Amino acid sequence: MTARRTRPASRPPEGTPPAAELARQARAVLADAVRVARWAAAGHRPDAPPTGERAAAALDLTPDQVRAGWDRARLAGLVELHGSTARPGWRLHAWDRDDTAVLRGWVALFDAWSLVHPAPAAVAPAAVAEVVEAVPQVLSLLQLSAGPVHVPALLDLLEQRVAELREERCEVPYDPQDPDSARASDPVQTADAIPVPVPVPLPDGPAAPAVPLAPLLDWALDGLAAVGALTLGDGHATLTPLGNWAVWVKLEQICVAAQSPAGHIEQSAEDMLRGSTRLTPGPARTEYRAWLAARPLAGAVSELLTVARGEDALLRGLAFDALRVVGAPAEAEVRAAAGEPSLRPYALLWLAEFEGMDPDDAPDVLSREEATWLWVDTAAAVADHGESALLVRHLESAVQGTVPALLDEVRAVGHPRTVQVLVALAAAHPDPALAKAVRRAAFQVHTGGA
Repeated sequence: MTARRTRPASRPPEGTPPAAELARQARAVLADAVRVARWAAAGHRPDAPPTGERAAAALDLTPDQVRAGWDRARLAGLVELHGSTARPGWRLHAWDRDDTAVLRGWVALFDAWSLVHPAPAAVAPAAVAEVVEAVPQVLSLLQLSAGPVHVPALLDLLEQRVAELREERCEVPYDPQDPDSARASDPVQTADAIPVPVPVPLPDGPAAPAVPLAPLLDWALDGLAAVGALTLGDGHATLTPLGNWAVWVKLEQICVAAQSPAGHIEQSAEDMLRGSTRLTPGPARTEYRAWLAARPLAGAVSELLTVARGEDALLRGLAFDALRVVGAPAEAEVRAAAGEPSLRPYALLWLAEFEGMDPDDAPDVLSREEATWLWVDTAAAVADHGESALLVRHLESAVQGTVPALLDEVRAVGHPRTVQVLVALAAAHPDPALAKAVRRAAFQVHTGGA
């Protein structure tokens, strides 16, 4: 969403209902979707004709209502598709007890309003894309007005915004019958040596034709009304409390993204995390929030976990720190990651803290083997990115209590960086006898000896 760049208030606009009331309204909008999702959670897919008829009979809905509910359930993250099987999403599990999950689900539906209410088939996709891109400006006007806005005023704003978008893309109208138009679109230089821009096509295809925008505005307003973001009266539109809150949330996200302290919001997760290694925890969390605010959460979580699966142990730890900023939307993928040996200790600690355990007590959820694996992984991060003194101090965090016990268990845990960690520790430790024992252990691991 693109709109005004000034920072809004840190609290929702005056008159916004409390979160519990907003969640109640969101549950009402998605009531049919939840019913269909719960029916589908048994493994059915109501988008198949025979199954859809059974769902309609079981839920006392029409087939059209079942199809609409199914589409909304998928868009709101209430169900997950695995081939031909539908499974309940984490939001469906949390629906009755977690208002945040409900509001996030509704915002996902709000973001997908143009899919909920498809555009007229006769309209060129490029023209539809322009209107979708311009709608945030319309929503901003509705929020600023804090009441009904007449449709002609919205149409005027929409036409202005579409014109701006075309100008930003350097779209120059071309008429093959007009010699002046032909010269304007020719990529040569004028007598003043000023390059004349060539028409730039939209991502969906050629530049949008000059179609009337009034029908497309009606379509957009109907779509936003269909997801509960606004209400339509006689020639005017008004944001609902949900819609007003959602626009405020989007503006907040823009401001957070704009406040990236290290300027990594447009980079990949790996580059963002590498750039955050020099930050202290507070600014690093601000950087994570800015990076997350600039992209869809589902993709961001997946990208962070991909980095965590890499060879750099420091980035693995930072990726899970960033996932702590994500919170509940990352729960399902983090639980799945707990089945991967290299991620399991990090995932278990994340889940323990997510479920309310004090971070100081969270390590208690790890088995001795998992704690040892994490010790080696953290030591690898220190060896790669830290100072020798930090690696020596890292010995104090081992759960074994004595160096011989630690070496025995480190040899058995099978971490791929064990040899490198032990060699680095031996080189850094000031005690010659202990360094010798550590070197011996490294040699035994390297040669496969006892």
